Amino acid sequence: MTTNRTFTMIKPDAVKNGHIGAILDKINASGFKIVAMKYTHLSKTDAERFYAVHSERPFYGELVEFMSSGPIVAAVLEKENAVEDFRVLIGSTNPEEAAEGTIRKLYATSIGENAVHGSDSDENAAIESDFHFSQREIY
Repeated sequence: MTTNRTFTMIKPDAVKNGHIGAILDKINASGFKIVAMKYTHLSKTDAERFYAVHSERPFYGELVEFMSSGPIVAAVLEKENAVEDFRVLIGSTNPEEAAEGTIRKLYATSIGENAVHGSDSDENAAIESDFHFSQREIY
């Protein structure tokens, strides 16, 4: 079942490099409505829980350290075909392979520090949104 919501995080690298405003502008200009948003900092435990699906992968420890290294901006976005459209907007995980004009092409510095997270399925969008927001925080 396709939903009209997805989840994103502006990652610590993009926050540190001052790209919050530019990334939010790109999201808005692409027709997404922000229905929940917060500036927060994941603890190491929170990052471990959020990325538990990757716990067996070799990059897991590095990912947890990075995602808990500084503040993030978490947001729930709404638009028809939200998950797929947002994946197109953010571009390939590797910024060198990302299409011109995508968020990662513009603001990521490496595969590991790739500026933004975007849900990869409708199911994960719901799980990830619920991880960061209560229902009273989503409008």
